[in-house]
Amino acid sequence: MTDDDERDGPPRAALIAAIVVAVGAIIAVLVVAATREAKPAPRPVAIAAAPAPNADGEACRALMSVLPDVMGDYHRAQAAEPVPAGAAAWQAQPGADPVILRCGLDRPDDFVTSSPLQVVDEVEWFRIPGDGRTTWVTVGRPVYVALTLPDGSGPTPIQLLSRAVAQAMPATPANPGPVR
Repeated sequence: MTDDDERDGPPRAALIAAIVVAVGAIIAVLVVAATREAKPAPRPVAIAAAPAPNADGEACRALMSVLPDVMGDYHRAQAAEPVPAGAAAWQAQPGADPVILRCGLDRPDDFVTSSPLQVVDEVEWFRIPGDGRTTWVTVGRPVYVALTLPDGSGPTPIQLLSRAVAQAMPATPANPGPVR
């Protein structure tokens, strides 16, 4: 009998090579895990306070209770404290420009008898253009609701908010200001 006949298992060189490869793989996994950037936690969205005398009223409470959590690419975001009454926010991704809703506002100064309106799912909206965003304000409801959308947000947010407004608030005659 020879030395080769007495050995059971793989040759010593193959065994050492397998151990080196396994240890290398474990080290590689640990290095990747340690250096991989953790996705930052979403930061709360700051919502600027605006005069909203009816934000705590029944109509706004009804609307707030039926707001969607998802509006297309936008997901409900946590608002930074102090959160104004009757306000909510959605973001497509952390740090992106948010969609902001404010309920219970005063009638916009520019909403007058001759103002053009857009109707979305039985809800009339008055458009206020801005730099990089547009604010749409409901008219013909018990309270004014403003929806500020970043440019390029598409139609889904206003469509879904129109459904929520129609569900939560009855239609009323619009009350525009006089032509100036």
